[in-house]
Amino acid sequence: MKKKFNIKNINWKEVRNGSIFVVFNIALAIGVLSLLLWALTSYLRSYTEHGIEVQVPNIKGFTVDEAKEMLETDQLKLVVIDSTYSDKVPFGTIVEQDPTPDSHVKHGRAIYVTINASGKRQVQLPDLRDISYRQAEATLRGLGLVVDEEYDYEPSEFRDLVLDVKADGKSINVGEKIAVGTKVRLVVGFGRGTEEVEVPNVLGMTLSDARGLLLQHRLTIGAVLYDQEDIDPEKEVEKYIYRQTPSAGEKAIEGETVTLRLSSDIEKAASAQSAEEEDEEMFF
Repeated sequence: MKKKFNIKNINWKEVRNGSIFVVFNIALAIGVLSLLLWALTSYLRSYTEHGIEVQVPNIKGFTVDEAKEMLETDQLKLVVIDSTYSDKVPFGTIVEQDPTPDSHVKHGRAIYVTINASGKRQVQLPDLRDISYRQAEATLRGLGLVVDEEYDYEPSEFRDLVLDVKADGKSINVGEKIAVGTKVRLVVGFGRGTEEVEVPNVLGMTLSDARGLLLQHRLTIGAVLYDQEDIDPEKEVEKYIYRQTPSAGEKAIEGETVTLRLSSDIEKAASAQSAEEEDEEMFF
């Protein structure tokens, strides 16, 4: 049989003591948590140097070594990320910086800089032979080179195609590095001529040397053939001419092409050259 609830039966003293215990424990937990939060916040402020900032100095115009000394005072780091070229500021000096001067940063921050290179940037000359001179001009200007408005014209099998690229009167080989801003001149073909010329002896020469000599005789290179073992494009061994058609001493019309056969075997080229010289001696 259930007993009826009677408020008179409550022991208020026990209730009061129990409530005090609960409130005490809650207050204690809140106090401990607050203390932990305060300690953690203080640690983080100290670790991150909260509110402590330094002013970034202006390091433009200084060398890398000079700038490093200036930044070390405020425990800042210098990082070179790029270089450019200008003849208006001293070589090796800083031309750009990030963050900018007078910015406020924390200790240990990296300052990224761009320096003025000690020399002009170099680019490799692409293979422009047998393409139109207009296309060659656009390619060269895109590389930062200056193209002469005048051309050197030579007889060739086809009109308006590039035969050679020169700087200061000298031919530039494909892949050769040249400084940005260099002025170059295109050698352009104007078709076949009407005069006969003597084919020079290019045996034993490299392809680039032979091209220059043939151009001097108003002839151009036609088919270029390699020995089977030299067909591998990854094989960067120098190759030499050991056969030419037409042969040296024969007559050809201006602008005609000369077919060349090359090999990495220099002895083969030397033998062909010696045989050609012996034939010339016997002829005379």
